[in-house]
Amino acid sequence: MSTQSPRETTADVVVVDYGLGNLRSVTRGLERAGARVEVSDDPDDLPDADGVVLPGVGAFGDGMENAGPFRDALREVAESDTPLFGICLGMQMLLDTSEEAEREGQGDVEGLGLIPGTNVRFESDDLKVPHMGWNELDVTREHPLVEGVDGEYAYFVHSYYAEPEDDNHVVATTDYGAEFASIVANDDGTVFGTQFHPEKSGETGLQILRNYVDLCAEE
Repeated sequence: MSTQSPRETTADVVVVDYGLGNLRSVTRGLERAGARVEVSDDPDDLPDADGVVLPGVGAFGDGMENAGPFRDALREVAESDTPLFGICLGMQMLLDTSEEAEREGQGDVEGLGLIPGTNVRFESDDLKVPHMGWNELDVTREHPLVEGVDGEYAYFVHSYYAEPEDDNHVVATTDYGAEFASIVANDDGTVFGTQFHPEKSGETGLQILRNYVDLCAEE
């Protein structure tokens, strides 16, 4: 991610291992940002963490099925105000539902319901789907996660994107044929997610991970 040396460890972060996460690069990025990282497949490890990261690649239905044992623990993290950070699919799972499950014949799949809204597919004859590559972040709401990254570029790989019910839950947008929410957060700002992969987004991603670790250290 960066040629800079890792920072001094300032927070203990648990990365949730539910079988669909990009665990190695997420862990490495967090460590460079100053976190002591534990990758865990045990929901009992979440309450004692300074922060919890929910990574993810793949389909919404598969993600929610695999993460089923963590559902209650993740909701308890959210209620405790411990910073909960969803990445890519992990961000989409913070919402209520996704069109992806319906398209794949999986019916209604219930997300974590921590940020009201759903996930929809890019629909345009002029766009390549999935949206893949570097794109710009336009910060629309103050949040500790986005300090120093307005107008910077991040790396995306996705076919679906979040549509929060409340525009106040949108922290940053990105343009791909139309504006979509690339960073979302709940009202309290302690549950949030990025549609892009910060661990693959160079200096911009490292800054976001540093902001996250700093936020965890404050709690």
